[in-house]
Amino acid sequence: MPQIEENENMGLLERQIEALLFVSPQPVSSVTMADHLGVSPERVDRAVAAIKSLYAKGRGLTLLNLAGGWQMATAPDLADTVESFSAYLSMQRIRLSRAALETLSVIAYNQPITMAEIEEIRSVRCDRVVETLLKNGLIDRPRRENRRKSLRRYRTTNKFLEIFGLSSISALPTLEELREECEADEELSAIGDGEASCGEGESELGDE
Repeated sequence: MPQIEENENMGLLERQIEALLFVSPQPVSSVTMADHLGVSPERVDRAVAAIKSLYAKGRGLTLLNLAGGWQMATAPDLADTVESFSAYLSMQRIRLSRAALETLSVIAYNQPITMAEIEEIRSVRCDRVVETLLKNGLIDRPRRENRRKSLRRYRTTNKFLEIFGLSSISALPTLEELREECEADEELSAIGDGEASCGEGESELGDE
């Protein structure tokens, strides 16, 4: 990166600092930025102050002084907007099979629920599907739960609520409401009646 003189291109310096903070996953100190840009820390501090002043005029970003450095962040008053969009992005990244969605629904409507109870409702083995849901952070189990796998109780997480746009589990629609809205949806029929075909990573109970 070309060095800049301390007595010129203040606008460029501000842009350079803004770019550095944008790409950094952690706070960056004024000294670090000064060393990288070939200017004094005082010059960086003045540029940061100018950027903060600009952001204070109704912008979507702000600069936070954290752990001895500066970090770019979204404006506090936009927290709800950012959180809802983050949940949307998380949902786009998570690709669940039909079997996983059915199992997740069983857990959501019957939590806390054991593996044995999940498999009784779905009539198929669900251990690998449940493991997928655990890895994606959509369900969890209390740490002090019974060590026997068949007796562990599973429940949905806050991430599940965020992704599906729910304020709480009580906000889940009833099965009757779901049936009325999706009469032709085979997945919902499987959830309500305990009937489901084997999905990826599943086998009929009793099969090896």
